[in-house]
Amino acid sequence: MAAEWSVLLLTCQPGGCVSAFQRELEARRLRGSLGPRPPPLLLAVEDPWARLGSGGATLNALLVAAEHLSARAGCTVVSSDVLREARILILHMGRDFSFDDCGRAFTCLPVEEPGAPAEALVCNLDSLLGTMTHRLCVGSPPGVWVCSTDMLLTVPSAPGINWDGFQGVRVIAVPGSQAYARNHGVYLTDEQGLVRDIIYKGTEAQIQQCAGPDSTVPLVCGVVFFSSDAAEQLLATHVIPPLDACTYMGLDSGAPPIQLSLFFDIVLCMAGGVTEEEFLKGGGDTNVRSARSVLWTALRTFPLSMACIPGASYDYMTTSASDHIRSLTLLPSSASHLRFCKTAHSHVDQPCLLGDGSSVINCLLEGAVRLAAGSVIQHCHLQGPLEIGPGCLLSGLSAGSSPALQGCPLRDLVLQGHHIRLRDLSCHVFTLTGRLDDWQSPAEEATYLNVPWAEFFHRTGIREGDLWDAELPRRSCCLLNARLFPVLHACEALGLEDVLWLLAPGAAAASERLARWRAAWRMSWQELLPCLDKAAELDARRALFFLQGQRKVRRVLLGRQDSSLLPLARSAVHEGYHEAVLGTLDEVASTAGDAGIAARALACIAEVLGCMAGGEGGLRSGPAANREWALAFGRLESGDIAGGVRELATERQKWMSRPALLVRAARHYEGAEQILVRQAVMSSCQFVTVGQAELPPMGHWVQVVCPARLDFSGGWSDTPPITYEHGGAVVDLAVLVDGCRPIGARVRRIGQPELRLVSLGGTPQGEAAVELVCRELEDLRDYCQPHAPGALLKAAFICTQVVQFPSQKPLRAQLMENFGGGFEVHTWSKLPHGSGLGTSSILAGAVMASLYRAAGKAASTESLIHAVLHLEQRLTTGGGWQDQVGGLVPGIKIGRSKAQLPLRVEVEEIPVPDGFTQTLNDHLLLVYTGKTRLARNLLQDVVRNWYARLPSAVQNADALVSNAEECAQALRQGNLSLVGKCLDRYWQQKKCMAPGCEPLAVGRMMDALRPHVYGQCLAGAGGGGFLYVLTKAPRQKEALHQILAKTEGLGNFSIHSIQVDMGGFSVEVMGRDPKDAAHLREEVAV
Repeated sequence: MAAEWSVLLLTCQPGGCVSAFQRELEARRLRGSLGPRPPPLLLAVEDPWARLGSGGATLNALLVAAEHLSARAGCTVVSSDVLREARILILHMGRDFSFDDCGRAFTCLPVEEPGAPAEALVCNLDSLLGTMTHRLCVGSPPGVWVCSTDMLLTVPSAPGINWDGFQGVRVIAVPGSQAYARNHGVYLTDEQGLVRDIIYKGTEAQIQQCAGPDSTVPLVCGVVFFSSDAAEQLLATHVIPPLDACTYMGLDSGAPPIQLSLFFDIVLCMAGGVTEEEFLKGGGDTNVRSARSVLWTALRTFPLSMACIPGASYDYMTTSASDHIRSLTLLPSSASHLRFCKTAHSHVDQPCLLGDGSSVINCLLEGAVRLAAGSVIQHCHLQGPLEIGPGCLLSGLSAGSSPALQGCPLRDLVLQGHHIRLRDLSCHVFTLTGRLDDWQSPAEEATYLNVPWAEFFHRTGIREGDLWDAELPRRSCCLLNARLFPVLHACEALGLEDVLWLLAPGAAAASERLARWRAAWRMSWQELLPCLDKAAELDARRALFFLQGQRKVRRVLLGRQDSSLLPLARSAVHEGYHEAVLGTLDEVASTAGDAGIAARALACIAEVLGCMAGGEGGLRSGPAANREWALAFGRLESGDIAGGVRELATERQKWMSRPALLVRAARHYEGAEQILVRQAVMSSCQFVTVGQAELPPMGHWVQVVCPARLDFSGGWSDTPPITYEHGGAVVDLAVLVDGCRPIGARVRRIGQPELRLVSLGGTPQGEAAVELVCRELEDLRDYCQPHAPGALLKAAFICTQVVQFPSQKPLRAQLMENFGGGFEVHTWSKLPHGSGLGTSSILAGAVMASLYRAAGKAASTESLIHAVLHLEQRLTTGGGWQDQVGGLVPGIKIGRSKAQLPLRVEVEEIPVPDGFTQTLNDHLLLVYTGKTRLARNLLQDVVRNWYARLPSAVQNADALVSNAEECAQALRQGNLSLVGKCLDRYWQQKKCMAPGCEPLAVGRMMDALRPHVYGQCLAGAGGGGFLYVLTKAPRQKEALHQILAKTEGLGNFSIHSIQVDMGGFSVEVMGRDPKDAAHLREEVAV
């Protein structure tokens, strides 16, 4: 479950950065991180005044939300009625932060989210959004949630807040120690959980008064909820002076500024233990006391309750560098939905040099960069050799800074690069402070670079007068207002060395460095803060993120890693970096020198193009034979991968203008990828060995009949490219259907130099359903188009090399010279189209076996298995190897392929206990569902998901192989129940691999049969065809028929008996009349 927001608002200080933050919100909507139903309204709201306070910012944001909701409702004035059913989330960015130029909200965490739809940096804002949307606010009534972003908040998945009968306002608290509470706020509540007071930095006695039985106290954590009624009353105050000054309307009306706290000016007025006199007296100046009086009148009657969340934690982001480094290097509590990692969204050449307890976020670290434990590098592009000692925070440094850092002693330091804007001038400025320094302590009591100021002055030659104006009171001189940091030189570019010299100037260069420093225009951190260019900083982080992302693309593809690049592709499209990613993919595909890597790179390009289409332009699956792409395809077919990739990229540029063209371009990239997959699979041809055999007499038929196959587990793991990139294992049974082998082919030589291709109507004696005659090589040209008439038979002639294609020699000449005539081929199958029993592949094996024999050649079963792989790649159907293993190898077996090329399939017979084969025959039944599957589209989806390395696809591939080995072991043990569990698990794995493969009627059928079976599964790819069941009782054909006959919505089903075929396929050389019983039978040894 998730809270569904009507409006999400992010408040920020004035300063021209609101558009940058609006873009950040929109980016989160685009990449799906705001949930399946993102808020209709996403608003970055600028505070009217620089020091408005959290209370004023809340009132202003509430007014903006109500105004937008009113406009959407068709109102011409602000109406509080729009708040009745609205669910509003207000997030406050608050004040500036010493360790992140974009504030605490956009402080990046050392987190990666592999399951996220789009890859992106994870900020504290994202963490809080996840906590609020998916945990804390679930189940709350309509109203307004307000949340500060100045803390790291962890909440259990089930916070256990009771909303029954809720009224008024509720504050959220987390349990904390009394020691921590001394510097923070705590709630004092009564026995009913109503808040009596808010105590900030209280005495030991005051804090003890708030403690519970476990001695913990409820800490104020910056989260509060206003019911719709309370929110309406709060909104009504925006027109009453002096509260009108809190809103942009007050600013536009010339009202004087006012500063209000959310907790001590708005929430506190509802605390039961606070009197009106005490509340008004605590208001400071006259304006605030007047504002408090208005708030007391408006809100006092609302009950203020507290929910303290057990197991939650709260960590305020202080101005202490030690605290900040600790928060980025220590693992969060087990209740957190985040999982910290040492390197987050970073490319590190030598990860072994990163110490345990260090953290690298959004970085590109090239060469030898050694990072000690307890240090953090973020948003940096550095080039080694570098050594960063413990206690350091480095941020915002570019590759050009690396030479200055080499050999520099870095320990317990904070070194940051900042983008600043001075009117129309953009600059890059560096600041350097010590981990132990305090920003606001008087200089005479404080440190700079972790040493007393006096020692720093002595070491560098800098004087107090260089840093502070003479008229500034001595107790006011502090690090915050010390003009330490060079911003501009008159004639030279600013560099990192302009601050690094402050660490250890060196005797020889000290005077020169000091003179250069004094000659520079310098600013204090206090002066720099208003000049920070947050938009430029966010842009720089984004650029670095995609720069390291391009390195990730190379690393994943060239290293054959099972990491998904689809989330990165989505982000690149959303953020406008798709051209950079496409260029990297082009480079990898053209230079890898490996067809498998190049194929995956092309598949990734197809994904980028599909993302660019944005769900428009049609289905991803479709034709890919437009002539405009023929030149590129031809280069790939010829083995010129680099040339083919270049031609593809050139052609791609013509198809980028609108979604329909992008989708068609993506299809052609998938077509190009399939060319390379075919070339990889055709490496299996080296395992096809063809010998010589006696040429049967002219006109004598060679007939091959084959069993069907049942896949008991592991299917899809045999599918290229999964089978040679991951490795596959499939348990198959060769089976008779209703007592016979349902698939067959026969071939004979004929006197006419032509190819007669006949498809019979289901039996060897059936009428011809399709008849085709090929007299010219041109007639074979469509052999690679699966739906063309006779395509499989044409491909068989070419793959067995009975016919050479392409060739300068005409077909008639080839046939007469080599065979003294042509060939006639008949094929049949008693199984319906799309049965799921492996018909097409087994038929291909039957055709090739009979064709080899009729042409005077002999091929072993192993050769036929690999020859069918070759044929299906030439045919472009892209099938795996399980079907031919199942139908050409007798009995019960497991086929395996290793994660390597060349692709080789090895088959192992599974020995079963005596009598167990008959037990299987008694308990196995085949149910025809009456539904026809469309395996082609399923196959395209599976291959696409595999190339995208979706985590679910990778995990499922692992599970398919392990389940196949478990199933084989269950068969060896003769354990029917365990076999049934493997079948059920296998069906779940098929549905995961190819969602949508279970039609509604099939689901009803399986539900009806479930109490009566050990396990059940749709054969093959699913989507229809045959369902096979392993019944608990033997010989249940009639009983199951009665059960299904009573089940509504099934359509035309039928039940068939099946038996394990221990004999395997047969090759028979017959007389001229195939009906003639007097024939020579040749059993093929397996």
